[in-house]
Amino acid sequence: MIFTDDTIAALGFVAALGDTVPEASESGADELATAQQLTAILDAWRYSGRRDGDAAEVAAVAAARDRLRALWRLDRDDAVTEVNAILAEARAVPRLVRHDDIDWHVHATSLQAPLAERILVEAAMAFVDVIRADGMDRLRACEADDCEGVFVDVSRNASRRFCSTRCGNRMAARAHRARAE
Repeated sequence: MIFTDDTIAALGFVAALGDTVPEASESGADELATAQQLTAILDAWRYSGRRDGDAAEVAAVAAARDRLRALWRLDRDDAVTEVNAILAEARAVPRLVRHDDIDWHVHATSLQAPLAERILVEAAMAFVDVIRADGMDRLRACEADDCEGVFVDVSRNASRRFCSTRCGNRMAARAHRARAE
């Protein structure tokens, strides 16, 4: 395994959050426009800690989403600069915690910190592992020509090209039609 389970989970959440933008979402709309949509993604990913559930929190998380989508596409050295900035802004102090039914793992902010801050810091901590493992090439953008989705390639041979089976099938069908013409 190239990354630890908690790193893969954090990166998976970041990718899912990033894929709520209209250019990447299945609906073609911003899927992080309401508090209910935010709650749904947090619940799906078992995100713990403080939730305010108001418009200000949705806006702050949307801004964090945009910042993380930009981070996803940086090269390794530029990613270091951004990760360090996120950690410094939050005055992050890593510590081991165990809560709910999750065994020991690393948090670097309080569960009572604002949600957007916790999302940014947890993502930054995951990026620390990615950078240390020289694995930025595992953070991918979908190769479908009509999708802006992002994903973590944890395949053994690092060969995944699409964010979903849907995108892969769509591109395969297009290639098949092009060959048949």
